[in-house]
Amino acid sequence: MTLPDEPVYLPFEPGPYRMVMGLIAQTMDDLVVIDINYPAEMAERRHLLDTKHAEVYGAEPASAAARAELLDRLADLLPRRFPAFFTRDGDTLHNRLTTETWNLANPTLDPLEIAGRLVQEDFCLLRLTPDGPILTAAVLCFPSRWRLHEKLGRPLADIHGPVPIYAERLAKPVDRLITTLREGKLVERVNWSLNDDPALFQPGGQHYRRDHNPDVTAENAGETLFLRIERQTLSPLPKSGTVVFGIRVHVYPIARIAAEPATAARLAAAVRGLPDSMKGYKSIAPFEDALLAYLDRKAAL
Repeated sequence: MTLPDEPVYLPFEPGPYRMVMGLIAQTMDDLVVIDINYPAEMAERRHLLDTKHAEVYGAEPASAAARAELLDRLADLLPRRFPAFFTRDGDTLHNRLTTETWNLANPTLDPLEIAGRLVQEDFCLLRLTPDGPILTAAVLCFPSRWRLHEKLGRPLADIHGPVPIYAERLAKPVDRLITTLREGKLVERVNWSLNDDPALFQPGGQHYRRDHNPDVTAENAGETLFLRIERQTLSPLPKSGTVVFGIRVHVYPIARIAAEPATAARLAAAVRGLPDSMKGYKSIAPFEDALLAYLDRKAAL
């Protein structure tokens, strides 16, 4: 079985930073993307769920119906969209990529955990309330520097409290979007950050305080720094009145991104356009000078 190549997302733009939702309408089948990294990433997800379960899975009791509804959606979608990889016989779902078989009628694990063992995406479930969407459950194997159990049960606006400009620009529009998503609709956005650690599982480390990382230089920045992408989706679960927030992480070495001079120049301009508050939030300061020197050199080729 041949898996597709990993998609490459380049969502950064030159010029002054603008915080916008940047939504793209997609189909419900776009909830999941499977690519060549599936075997390695699923092995890591299984390891995390087996050894760090309390860090990567959490659920409030009231989310039981939503957790089951999400698994039902995946059990319908996967064999239909990826018939070479998944097959279904009644209440039995077969994963040909991992040789696992899941009994959907009498599962041995929580439905949300099974979802996390089926696909490369993480899933957060947002319960709709008069006070805004609340994070009610999640399987979060590949967090981008946040800890699930510090956020579980909190409103979405509070969860994004540390993000610069979010409260002023996006909190109300995002809450409004989530509460008005119609059945059968899925929207996608992609965001980016820069990192000196390629690990997918990064629950801590936000607001890195060192002024300088001596291990990153203008000569080796292409191999020691990484573009971390989150492809995020929002789609409703109509029966439970919950919204699925899907997160798929991609990590690319900067050398791969900067191989095209025009792309290197665009990323350099995007970094220079970030306000200081966002640079601090993204912890870019320890390697900013080395990164920009590297990108400028690649852009001039």
